[in-house]
Amino acid sequence: MTTTNSMAMPARPQISSSGSATPSGRLPLAEAPALAPFHSDSALDEKRDVQSSDTVQPLFKKGSNHAAAATSEILFGPFRLLPAQFLLLEGDKPVPLGSRALELLIGLLERPGELVSKQELMARVWPNTFVEPANLTVHISALRRTLRDGRDGNRFIINIPGRGYCFVMPIRQRRAA
Repeated sequence: MTTTNSMAMPARPQISSSGSATPSGRLPLAEAPALAPFHSDSALDEKRDVQSSDTVQPLFKKGSNHAAAATSEILFGPFRLLPAQFLLLEGDKPVPLGSRALELLIGLLERPGELVSKQELMARVWPNTFVEPANLTVHISALRRTLRDGRDGNRFIINIPGRGYCFVMPIRQRRAA
């Protein structure tokens, strides 16, 4: 037994000869009105300027160009920070530390004994970027672990809950001669 569907599909409107529809009644892709804004105009393509490689700027700057860079080195505990070289040494050995944690350290050492707000630190390490405060916590934790903060009676960084951080170890600065 054969049944017929009483719900027949409506016939597609046929486009007149000026619209040049395909046999199925659809417009060719190139003539679809919704895609018109995306069509390339060869006259416009020829006029577009292409950015030359000599104008490309790096996305991130290496190192710090802040006030601490004027100091040749900052000494605290067994560590020596060379801000201009973006380098932390323990004795004469380089200390492996990520660039964000090192930037945080420089920011704290620029204002020893002062509260540096979380917002200031985040703006310094992640300029023009939204990051969760947890990112700051992770990098401060890595910095504390590297400095062995809290071990052997050494205290470098303290947290003022909800406000920021403070570098509390006494420092000495040596200026370039």
